[in-house]
Amino acid sequence: MDTKTFKRNLQQSKNYHRKGFGHQEEVAGVLNSEYESSLIKTIRENNYQITKGEVTIRLAEAFGFCWGVERAVAMAYETRTHFPTEKIWITNEIIHNPSVNERLREMNVGFIPVIDGDKDFSVVDSGEVVILPAFGASVQEMELLNNKGCTIVDTTCPWVSKVWNSVEKHKKRSYTSIIHGKYNHEETIATSSFANTYLVVLNMDQANYVSDYILHGGDKEEFLNIFKNAHSQGFDPDKDLERVGIANQTTMLKTETEEIGRLFQQTMLKKYGPTELNEHFMSFNTICDATQERQDAMLDLVKEKLDLMVVIGGFNSSNTTHLQEIAIDYNIPSYHIDSASRIDDNNNIEYKPLKKDLEIKSGWLPKGKITVGVTSGASTPDKVVEDIIEKIFALKTMV
Repeated sequence: MDTKTFKRNLQQSKNYHRKGFGHQEEVAGVLNSEYESSLIKTIRENNYQITKGEVTIRLAEAFGFCWGVERAVAMAYETRTHFPTEKIWITNEIIHNPSVNERLREMNVGFIPVIDGDKDFSVVDSGEVVILPAFGASVQEMELLNNKGCTIVDTTCPWVSKVWNSVEKHKKRSYTSIIHGKYNHEETIATSSFANTYLVVLNMDQANYVSDYILHGGDKEEFLNIFKNAHSQGFDPDKDLERVGIANQTTMLKTETEEIGRLFQQTMLKKYGPTELNEHFMSFNTICDATQERQDAMLDLVKEKLDLMVVIGGFNSSNTTHLQEIAIDYNIPSYHIDSASRIDDNNNIEYKPLKKDLEIKSGWLPKGKITVGVTSGASTPDKVVEDIIEKIFALKTMV
């Protein structure tokens, strides 16, 4: 399938919308009332710090809703305003935040059901309205919806689209796209759908394994088993790793994406030499500005004297998870939660440790004066952060 031509033709269709419907001012007022916070505004104006009783809160200087997320949520609200009575679907969570997605359900936006790991698009009737989330949708999903004659509202983040363009360039020159990401994440699924040949690597360990295979060969069966479900159909590591291009899931850890890019550049340099490097390696900067800013702000925050860290965001939010990783790297006791409801009045917190299921920590707020670092992922509204800070203040008066 010529994905580039398909996308261009789709964008020219009268059923495709990517710029909203002219209800920006009306929707902005609703969004402000539901998601913004006067407390967070005050803390920002006070050098990202507030003290109340024995608690000092230190906010990261970049956190919460990014422009792409704000845009996606606003477009979803605009869609309901523009189509007040029509059936509206969304192909996935609009963003990785439970409160925002629940609000859309309250607005009677249907989420495509998933049965045995596959989305069931049979629920969508011809001509109905379908929203594509901030993470995007696969080419196959877009084609299916287009063939149904659906009105498609595309809220895909422009940074995600930028990665797709890079993958198109890889494909044009017959390069295999090596995508730094999680193979089952909806953004990576969408990105890989634009590639002819691709391989998804999760981290530096997997990247080093691939690099070693490129330089020295290895057990093909073992390779394909390690990357099961993380490569294109018919992938052959003996042939498909001769020419590679680097892409990424925009919410991955910036430093690791850069390190993986350098690794494969050096790998191809060793194997083919400097004069042939450009025939075997391609790389474009597709790291999301918002992800980078939040990670940089977190790196600044963890250098301060903190007693503990609260990282706020959906448990399936990749960019939030990477903020949690930074806290762990600096040995700061940290708690990843998605809402104030995870904290009870008995000084217990239900949180998600890295790569583990939910746990409950008793007595998580220590006695005496404490400084708490707070940050949130790019899909987290300021109102959620406010609710958690207020809960901490209230709880500390009882500890």
